[in-house]
Amino acid sequence: MCRRMQYFTYILASRPRGTLYVGITNDLVRRVHEHRQAPVDSFTKRYGVGLLVYFEQHATAEAAIRREKTLKSWQRVWKVQLIETANPDWRDLYPDIL
Repeated sequence: MCRRMQYFTYILASRPRGTLYVGITNDLVRRVHEHRQAPVDSFTKRYGVGLLVYFEQHATAEAAIRREKTLKSWQRVWKVQLIETANPDWRDLYPDIL
């Protein structure tokens, strides 16, 4: 049986309305865990970015990459509005996806 691949665009935050990080992955649980562990010097380690505050699922890698590029080009205020529309309390969504 062939399992269909999933891709995700996600936003991590250091705290509500804090530093934001936009990324893509095909394994959201693993990738958020990696960000939280941050064993090497990285943006997420440097700024303490580890709260999963927003994510979208995509059918293809190309769609996820396009969306990531779009979100990265957005003004910060637009990203905050996107997060607050879907997650007004800036709740960490990581426990929900485990």
